Amino acid sequence: MSQNPNTEPTNNESTGPNQEEERKKQFERMKEKFGRQASGGKGGNSGNNFYWIYGVVIAILLFVVFYGNNFSARLIEIPQGKFYEMLAKGDVVDVAIVNKTNARIYVNPDSAATANRYKNPKDGRSLYPDKNFKGPHFTTTVPSVDNFLQEMQKVQNEAGIPKDKQVFARSVEETNWMTDQLPWLLPILIMVVLWIVMMRRMGGGGSGGPGQIFNIGKSRAQLFDKDTNVNITFNDVAGLDGAKLEVMEIVDFLKNPKKYTDLGAKIPKGALLVGPPGTGKTLLAKAVAGEAKVPFFSLSGSDFVEMFVGVGASRVRDLFRQAKEKAPCIIFIDEIDAIGRARGKSASAGANDERENTLNQLLTEMDGFGTNSGVIILAATNRADILDRALMRAGRFDRQIYVDMPDLNERKEIFQVHLKKIKIDDSVNIDFLAKQTPGFSGADIANICNEAALIAARSNKKHVMRQDFLDAVDRIIAGLEKKNKIITKGEKRVIAFHEAGHATVSWMLEHASPLVKVTIVPRGRSLGAAWYLPEERQITTTEQITEEMCAALGGRAAEEVIFGKISTGALSDLEKITKQAYACIVYYGLNEKVGNLSYYDSSGQSEYSFGKPYSEATAKIIDEEVKKMIDIAYAKTKQILISNKDKLTLLAEKLLEKEVIFKEDLEEIFGKRPFDKGDDTPLIDETPPVLV
Repeated sequence: MSQNPNTEPTNNESTGPNQEEERKKQFERMKEKFGRQASGGKGGNSGNNFYWIYGVVIAILLFVVFYGNNFSARLIEIPQGKFYEMLAKGDVVDVAIVNKTNARIYVNPDSAATANRYKNPKDGRSLYPDKNFKGPHFTTTVPSVDNFLQEMQKVQNEAGIPKDKQVFARSVEETNWMTDQLPWLLPILIMVVLWIVMMRRMGGGGSGGPGQIFNIGKSRAQLFDKDTNVNITFNDVAGLDGAKLEVMEIVDFLKNPKKYTDLGAKIPKGALLVGPPGTGKTLLAKAVAGEAKVPFFSLSGSDFVEMFVGVGASRVRDLFRQAKEKAPCIIFIDEIDAIGRARGKSASAGANDERENTLNQLLTEMDGFGTNSGVIILAATNRADILDRALMRAGRFDRQIYVDMPDLNERKEIFQVHLKKIKIDDSVNIDFLAKQTPGFSGADIANICNEAALIAARSNKKHVMRQDFLDAVDRIIAGLEKKNKIITKGEKRVIAFHEAGHATVSWMLEHASPLVKVTIVPRGRSLGAAWYLPEERQITTTEQITEEMCAALGGRAAEEVIFGKISTGALSDLEKITKQAYACIVYYGLNEKVGNLSYYDSSGQSEYSFGKPYSEATAKIIDEEVKKMIDIAYAKTKQILISNKDKLTLLAEKLLEKEVIFKEDLEEIFGKRPFDKGDDTPLIDETPPVLV
């Protein structure tokens, strides 16, 4: 059994003064524990403990509503017949009709204390033994006041009671404040309670105790200091060598500031990590927190956003106030584009005032009249093009650290990190896996390793094998196999020739990515899938783009050459080449007729523009040149397939027979690819599968 960390075990064997002393100590510990809980400390969940107050208030209100008028005396209710009997015997001394609904009956105290008719039949005791109690003693319902008064007079007359001794009822009007005011007071109380709960939720989940509704403007940054160790270091960040050098300098300045200040140097006030999703920006920030050994504030850009005006700016002020108190320290803002978007560029005018106020406050705190000595700001985003220029200037984010997709060597290092936790056998080659995954980010590689382990566990294996990693890559790129999908023989034959057309054209062109594996087994949303091995290059020529377009058109061209008709299976191919053609002409300036012009806007300022940055005449020329470029590529593709029609047919028949073919099958039919550079790396491309 585990012990409660907030209490210590007592010594049950101690006696006498020692036992009393131990009890006092335990009592003091319990007081301290509950004191921390009530103040919102680490000792307990104060947010939940505070709700019992709401229950007590509601219980008191209900008690007052239902018992507010009668809590001092509990009246015994009797039927009207019993009341008339008491009246005829002369026991009744007074009757009060309350609000024309009930009659309170006052009985002679002597009769109430001694008469047998006022005794409890169960135990024989008097209902009202105290002769000093003047009443009221009983109550009865009054359906009609007039009938009640007439019946009272009739009963007394028949009983022979003289007129001067007869009892006449009096009328009493009483009000219950709670019941009268409850119809309008209760909705207000409910709204107040809901508002308090909502404020507590939005203000941080109840961690601030009963006063949390007033802390909505406080910073929500998570603080990592000497009491909260971060176990991630730079050794856990594979690749990213250039980015690590930049941030390691910041860490070194915080540890050894004198080395820099003696030379008159100033450390950059801020560093912005920029890169595609999944490349390790947040992981790098965690490593900085683990290495710096200084207070580290971590939060997201969306933590500043709230539905109330002024909350974002208030949280920025509170964040920097805390940071200045703990300087030297680091502030890390993840996804800063949530508040750092360029001002005046919102899709709807007037809808971004609160976000802009928050950004203005952030700009002031980063480099205003005040000093932030010892406070360094790290931020991460994958949309640096939309950030405000004032945020990017020197003195705020002095450095922009670009975190790019990992290259071959960096992918190898990333695999080494993730494979430490996985049981692999000797068939797994890290170099092979790194070459298998061109264009994959660090997050993608982590996903592949996890998926391979899941596939191996599904097959009850003791170790993860090479084939499990290949299956994981197939699963992530193309989706799950659907062998039970209903496909007719005619459709399957069209799919086979379509995929064979891709394979043939890519094999026969120098700059097309060579096909390594092709299948007609449905995967994900596609009926067939093809894997390529793209060359990892930094720039691309017009000839290379044209031949890649030819390879993409190979499927449709094969359908036309073999069957004389085309199908809808080339949707993804046509989408891909259309975007490539427009990019060549509109962005890269690779068209002679349009010329060396580029309409690409890297600043992102035209994101909400409703018009094209060129005239209608230019748009017409662009459309014509795009069509011309695709027509030329399609004609070249058809010519290649017509020249190799017999080999195309052999390849398609083999694909129909085996459903999956590899590089070796293409070599049997076409021979060695004339453009191979001599490497024997049978790899799979990361590009999406062909949708047919």
